[in-house]
Amino acid sequence: MSDLRIGIVGVGAMGADHAERIVRHISGARLVAVSDPDTARAEELAARLSGADAVKVIGDPLALIGAREVDAVILASPGFAHAEQLFACLEHGKPVLCEKPLTMDAASSLQVVEAEHKLGRQLIQVGFMRRFDPEYAALKQLLDSGELGRPLLLHNVHRNKSNGPGFRSEMIVRDSMVHEVDVARWLFDSEIARITVHAPKPTSSVPEGVLDPQFAVFEMANGAMADVEVFVNFQVGYEVRCEAVAERGSATIGLGSGVVTRAAGQWGGAMPGDFRIRFDRAYDIEVQRWVDAVGRGEIDGPSAWDGYAAAAVCEAGVASLGTGQPVTVDLADRQAVLG
Repeated sequence: MSDLRIGIVGVGAMGADHAERIVRHISGARLVAVSDPDTARAEELAARLSGADAVKVIGDPLALIGAREVDAVILASPGFAHAEQLFACLEHGKPVLCEKPLTMDAASSLQVVEAEHKLGRQLIQVGFMRRFDPEYAALKQLLDSGELGRPLLLHNVHRNKSNGPGFRSEMIVRDSMVHEVDVARWLFDSEIARITVHAPKPTSSVPEGVLDPQFAVFEMANGAMADVEVFVNFQVGYEVRCEAVAERGSATIGLGSGVVTRAAGQWGGAMPGDFRIRFDRAYDIEVQRWVDAVGRGEIDGPSAWDGYAAAAVCEAGVASLGTGQPVTVDLADRQAVLG
């Protein structure tokens, strides 16, 4: 089988990182085209990564998606552009790895889910890369094994060293907390029924009106609960950790030493600069498994439905942020949508 020919839409930090990954680390795939509104940035990246075969720069992202020489697409463009680009991928039958968010709101995300379902084939995988991180994967395996009993609580910490100007309060929910939304749904194998977002007095490191940090509580449909602290101007470094508390013990990840467990009277088991360092291995595994799955005509990770469910929770979270009150998540009936 010939290599999967990949085009990338959006070559900012995330897209450029994926481009480097495909060229240097991923087997069975090659980068053939990139597209970005910043043409100079796209051309510099294409020139730097071109090997025996040149990497084309295609100005129009929809033209890249429709190009004959592109077999599959990675969307690393801004979230507001995703809906149009995802519909184009579906129209052309192109498998797509879409970085979060699926779209900017629950209604358009649901439209994407419905459009894909009508095709009778899953083409969309959403880039919730934490599911591919070895520590998160080990935690999921431990919880699913039943060794610790039924999971009851999940405590999450998500801290960034800093964020640039223009990062608003609602973006902390949609662009940062969204990862914990997916983690909670995945680890508990349950939807989030209700979300409450609180905000203490903000750090002095943010402009007036920005609520950072934030603290959210998720009430799961299966009766479990999760909380998350998101602090995107922590000033120290990038820190993501998670503790699951179950009936017969707990398990913690993100301490730099694998899964640390506390059970039966025993326990066992450097802070990076940003997410690309902490989750470098997760991204490698995610993209390699996506490439391999596309070769089989499948996806191997979070689906369009997962992207929609996360969008619905974040929409409720933004509403809660404005009031400090619990907001019920308005989620479509999965059986009615997908049959």
